[in-house]
Amino acid sequence: MKILAPFKVLAGLSALFLLAGPFYSFAQDSIRTRLDAYMHAAEKTGFNGDVLTAKNGKIVYQQAFGYRNFDSRALLDNQSAFTLCSVSKQFTAMAVMLLKEQHKLKLTDTLRKYFPELPYHDITIANMLTHTSGLPDYQLLMVHNWNHNNVAGNADLIKMLADKKPPVFFKPGEKYRYCNTAYALLASIVEKVSGQPLKDFMSARIFMPLNMMSSALYNPAIDHKNDKIADYADGVVYADTLKRYVPAMMAYPLVYYLAGIVGDGGVSSTTGDLLKWDRALKNNTLLNKHDQEDMFGPHALIDTLSKIYYGYGVVTGKSDLGPYIAHEGIWPGYRTCLTRYTDRDITIIVLSNNESDAVGTSRALSYIMHGKEVVPPYQHKEIAIDPQKLMPLAGTYLSPAPVQIIAVNGKLYRHRAGTPDIELKPESDTKFFYADSSDRQVEFTVDANGNVLKAYLIANGVRSELVKQKRKS
Repeated sequence: MKILAPFKVLAGLSALFLLAGPFYSFAQDSIRTRLDAYMHAAEKTGFNGDVLTAKNGKIVYQQAFGYRNFDSRALLDNQSAFTLCSVSKQFTAMAVMLLKEQHKLKLTDTLRKYFPELPYHDITIANMLTHTSGLPDYQLLMVHNWNHNNVAGNADLIKMLADKKPPVFFKPGEKYRYCNTAYALLASIVEKVSGQPLKDFMSARIFMPLNMMSSALYNPAIDHKNDKIADYADGVVYADTLKRYVPAMMAYPLVYYLAGIVGDGGVSSTTGDLLKWDRALKNNTLLNKHDQEDMFGPHALIDTLSKIYYGYGVVTGKSDLGPYIAHEGIWPGYRTCLTRYTDRDITIIVLSNNESDAVGTSRALSYIMHGKEVVPPYQHKEIAIDPQKLMPLAGTYLSPAPVQIIAVNGKLYRHRAGTPDIELKPESDTKFFYADSSDRQVEFTVDANGNVLKAYLIANGVRSELVKQKRKS
């Protein structure tokens, strides 16, 4: 083996370090170009919203696509504020943890300690944070028992629970069931303990300290008259009968009459402010390290197969890209997603105000940020094919969970027990797209007789193999 002289080694290392900066910049530029190409393709297929990706807290890509107001055609920009929906839960959880750190409450405190009029025993704050409380669904309760001409608040919710006494789904701690009621009640506990409205508490203890100047507990359905956010992204839904987007409140009355209930949702923010929030969570800016780690802990098992857990206001798990902390939000007019891959410190923020697939878009952007290839979205066109060619494609596939593909009356369907079948429409003899408008396709490689050699699922641009199971003889 040839041994290099010390000065040659140093010279080689110096050259490497000199190249490292430009090379890193080139790699970032390449990823930025791919992110931009993907998002412009997504815009052409209907995406409307703001996105941001970051590496080690530094913005790699930040862009706005489409309208913040579909009637006036006012455009979104990077400062546009969106309703975060259930991404708000981590802010409510932080409010609870801040009070816990001040010894003003304990996670072992029961709900009835603060609201003894409620008929629910032995439910702790920890149960409510982790969706293991078993509490009933307040939205369904309000649909049937509330005057829809009036805006309900948290106090109205508590009174209705006390009066109607809807039963719990299970004993506290017995299992996991996602529960908006629990987070609304957590917000009311924060207000009672702190002596402040949740809006003021979050402003003083979270948004102001982090310089999140475009963030607030805000609902346009009731706040717009006196406290309109100038660059607010109005939520819209697509009306099939009208063939156009309409304000979400027009299509869903609950957007108005549930507007005063906070804790399970209610925070509005921008992509830039959410990056500040993400950094605060990573760097233990608001909480001490122990309590911050506890917030991210695997407290309640959500998915046994994928080993996904719920912490306090966040979901934790591990995908093929590595461990992550995330949460999505869904509300009429909005879809949101905030994700951080903790090993490589990659942050993905997707906010939509026309119900675009924020989770799917986030997944595609995550793969690009990790240097992996994705297939950009495109408009699919159905063609006619010989129904006989469909029969060999039917079967059970693993991905890794079982996916059943069935052929019925000359059409192909994705079948899963307990859910409606989704038609798979042909765009070629061997490639089919999901008819539910999701960015998913199934592609087959077949032999001369049409028998499946290989199959692939392409979901939000990410390609994975489907392994066909052999029939038992």
